[in-house]
Amino acid sequence: MVYNLDKIFAALADSTRREILIMLLEDDMAVTDVAEPFNISLAAISKHLQILSKSGLIIQEKRGRVKWCKLQVNAMRDASIWMESFGQLEHINFDAFENFLHKEKILEK
Repeated sequence: MVYNLDKIFAALADSTRREILIMLLEDDMAVTDVAEPFNISLAAISKHLQILSKSGLIIQEKRGRVKWCKLQVNAMRDASIWMESFGQLEHINFDAFENFLHKEKILEK
């Protein structure tokens, strides 16, 4: 399966969605369990999950009455392979780059 890199990188642009992906590294989770550590509404979490699902980074499935989320590692692998194809990324200090962007007021803290 070929994943849409634009959708993957757009999904990864949000810190809440990245945190959700980290949580799903451990195991599949019910939507309510995914929402628990966040100080936002269940509707907002559902929207994040929908974006992750449409990007192919997760799948959601119903098991009985509970909706579960599962990480799709192949989608992340495709994005990683694409980034690694540049070869130079391993030499970039991303912390320094982020500090530069904040200093230049390109990124907000």
